[in-house]
Order: sequence, then C-alpha cells, then structure tokens
Amino acid sequence: MAQADLKYQWSRLNVAEKLIAINVLVFVVNGLVPFLLGISKNSIVQWFELPNNLLDIVYQPWSIITYSFFHGGIGHLFWNMLLIYFVGRIFLNLFDAKRFLTVYLLGVILGGLTFVLGYNIFPAFFNTNAYLIGASAGASAVLIFICTYLPNQEVRLIFFNVKLWMVGAGVVLLDLIQLPISNSGGHLAHLGGAFLGYFYASQLLKGSDIGAGFSKLMDRVANLFKSTGKKAPMKTVYKNKRGAKNYGTSQKDYDKKSHQKKIDAILDKISKSGYESLSKAEKDFLFKAGKEN
Repeated sequence: MAQADLKYQWSRLNVAEKLIAINVLVFVVNGLVPFLLGISKNSIVQWFELPNNLLDIVYQPWSIITYSFFHGGIGHLFWNMLLIYFVGRIFLNLFDAKRFLTVYLLGVILGGLTFVLGYNIFPAFFNTNAYLIGASAGASAVLIFICTYLPNQEVRLIFFNVKLWMVGAGVVLLDLIQLPISNSGGHLAHLGGAFLGYFYASQLLKGSDIGAGFSKLMDRVANLFKSTGKKAPMKTVYKNKRGAKNYGTSQKDYDKKSHQKKIDAILDKISKSGYESLSKAEKDFLFKAGKEN
C-alpha cells in the first residue's frame, strides 16, 4: 500500500483505534527485533517498563507513560485492545478525542503511581523486584469514567443487558479480589486508573474539568512538533482595461471555486466506484485537502 494510502487510512481512525494500532505495532517490534538480532527478549522493553524502585524511576521518568505501550503476551494485548475499542466507541459518542486521550493518559499515570506507591508503602510488597507493563490502567480509567458518567445506561453483555454502573462495580470488585492472589502490581494499577476515571467523571458532572490543565499541556507538547513558520499567501496581479494593476486578490481566494470543484468530483467518483478507483494523484490531493480543512 502506498504511503499516501497509509496516511489516508491513518487519518480515518479515531483516537482509540490509533492507540490500538500503536500498541500492536510496539508489540510486534518488541517481539520481532530481539528475535532477528539474537538478543535478549527484554532488550527493548527494559528501557520503557515502569520499575517499582523509586531510584530506578529517576533514571527513566518517561516510563510512567511508556510502560502502557508494552504487553507481556498476545492475550494481554488482545484483551486490553478489545476493552479500549469498545469503551472508545461509547466515549467518543459523547466527548472529543482530546478528552479521551486526557482520561486515558491520566489513568496510565495514576495507575503507574499507584503501582509504585503500593510496592513502597505496603509491607507485603517489600523486597519484591517488579515491573509494570500494559495499557490496563488507561483502559480502566476510560471504562470507569463512562460507568460513572452514564451509570444507568444499559449495554449488552453476552445474552442480557446490564447497567454500566454494574459493569464498573464488577470490574473493581474483581481487581480487589485478585489483588492478593496474582499479578498484584497489575491490579494495583487497574485500581489507580479506575479511581482516576471515577473521580474525573464525578467532578465533570459537577461542572469541574480536572483534566483541563493536562489537556493544555498536551497541546503545548504537540505544538513543539509543529512548524511555526507560515508562508504568506501568493498574490495574483491583474490588469484592468487601462493597464492599471490590481494587487488585492490572493491566490487562495482566486482558486477556491476550482479547488472545491475538484474535491467534489473526486468525492463523486468515490461514491460511484470506491476509494480504490482513485489515481495516486487524486488520493494525494484529497488527503492534502483534508489536512488543510
């Protein structure tokens, strides 16, 4: 598939689907590269997983977020991505992509902090060398956010309908029950993410957006990767009947009608014959037009 096709397909994904795609890509790279190079399976993930030792975190602070993009196996990846997909569909019917990402990343961060604090506060975890990976905390945050915001909304669960508050309560209860049994660090992170989702939604219902500051921070970080330089619009020079020059019309205004006509023609072609019937030039033009709008 051509680069333009990949860019177009990527632009059509919502934020939840993009997260899934990134997680799958990281999983493949993390498994394939060490195998092909004949090096340790832990060679890549060790730089991104979240350690429970506070001193180690000082040397890799980025791991408070990057741990969420790595998974321990195909089952771990599958269930997390499935949850992100389904809760993303509900969430994005109510809110925009920025709020989804805010809830998700704050859940990842608080889940990671809960994991670290748990291993450094509770004696049961002392002298245990553990590392955290997986998107569960972020997924839990989004799930519990939705369950708190729409508690009486019913969803289909296999053969019967249940209210969202029941789903949320069941998920949290399962984490609490399994905490002393297995994967204690993972369940601590789930609970941290769940608390973030509950607190965020309950405050939003009261009119307070606790993620507004973090959302602005994300905008600032994103702006660092955007070009700040803007080119001045081209000017078209016309001559009137007397030979005098008119400098007032920009190229953008002059070409607007023909530009829109070309877009309409391409969209009409897609509706009749499908996207694959477009030439590479038409796909590139449509992609660039979408970016400009």
